[in-house]
Amino acid sequence: MPTIYDVLRRPIVTEKSSFQSGKLQQYVFEVAPEASRAQIKEAIQILFDVDVERVNVLNLPAKRTRRQRNRRVVVRRGEYKKAIVTLAPGQTIDVFEGVK
Repeated sequence: MPTIYDVLRRPIVTEKSSFQSGKLQQYVFEVAPEASRAQIKEAIQILFDVDVERVNVLNLPAKRTRRQRNRRVVVRRGEYKKAIVTLAPGQTIDVFEGVK
């Protein structure tokens, strides 16, 4: 069983996740593959001191891509697990706020 520090790997910051954090109070994290919804919720609540309303989990499959210079070389990106965390109204996580 992983500890709360092993559950969250990194925040995922994209255009879509920036919109979600600004308008919908949803934050996106890459999480450990063996983490459950309850473990993710507990880790977010303890580490960031916020109230979590809902946790959605997605398992993203591995994909094949090609190298830029040599188009024949095929590279495989690994699979990972992603969690979309919805916070209670009025709560934010400062990691996603950017430069103030």
